[in-house]
Amino acid sequence: MTDVVIFDIDGTLIDSNDAHARAWVAALAEAGHPVPFERIRPMIGMGGDRILPEVVPGLRDDAEPGKSITKRRLAIFKERELAHIEPFRGARALLEAVHGRGARVVIATSAKKAELGDLLARGDLEPLVDVASTSDDADASKPAPDVVEAALAKANVDAARAVMIGDTRYDVESAHRAHVACVGLRCGGNGPTLADADAVYDDPEELIGALGRAPFAWPSAASTAS
Repeated sequence: MTDVVIFDIDGTLIDSNDAHARAWVAALAEAGHPVPFERIRPMIGMGGDRILPEVVPGLRDDAEPGKSITKRRLAIFKERELAHIEPFRGARALLEAVHGRGARVVIATSAKKAELGDLLARGDLEPLVDVASTSDDADASKPAPDVVEAALAKANVDAARAVMIGDTRYDVESAHRAHVACVGLRCGGNGPTLADADAVYDDPEELIGALGRAPFAWPSAASTAS
C-alpha cells in the first residue's frame, strides 16, 4: 500500500524553476562569472553543491567564494523572485487528496531548509505537510538518493510503501536509486526528460484524477470512500 507520497516542491508544486535560475544567474554575475540563463535552467532541480562546480569549475558551495555566491543566490531569490511565484493549479488540492486517501505528505527537496517555509507559504501548503527533508539533511543533493532516503527515514516508512512526485530527471533518478516509484509532472518545463518516470502527467490538477492508477496503491477502504 502507498502510505506516503513524497513531493519535490520547485517545478512540482510551485512554479519557481525560472525564478531559481534567474537568481543563480544574478548571483554568479555579481561574483564575476557570467553564465547564461539557458545553461543554468536545465540544472534546476539539482542542489547548489552540483550546480556551482558544473558552471564554474573549482567552485564549491562549502568553501569561498562559492559559499558566498550560494548565500547571495538565496538572498536574491527572496528579494526579487519569491513574491512573484505561484503554486501550480491543483497543488493544494493534490495534497488534500493524498490525505484523503489516508497517506502522509512528505517533502524531499534540493532547496535549503532556510527556503522551505517561504516556498510552502506561496501555496499555503505548509499545514498539509507531515514531514520534510531538504538538502541540509543530505550529504549529496539530487540526483543522489540521499534526500529521498532522508525523507523515508524521517517518515519511518519503507521505500516500497512510498511514491515520489517530481518534475525533473533528477527527481526520477533520486527516487529510483532510493527504490521509490516516481511520477513526473510536466509543469516544471522538463517534460522531455521524464522518460524514465513510472507515470507522467501535466500538473498537480491532472494527477488528482489519476491517484487511483499505478504506481499508487491505496487501502481499499480509503479508495472506496474517495
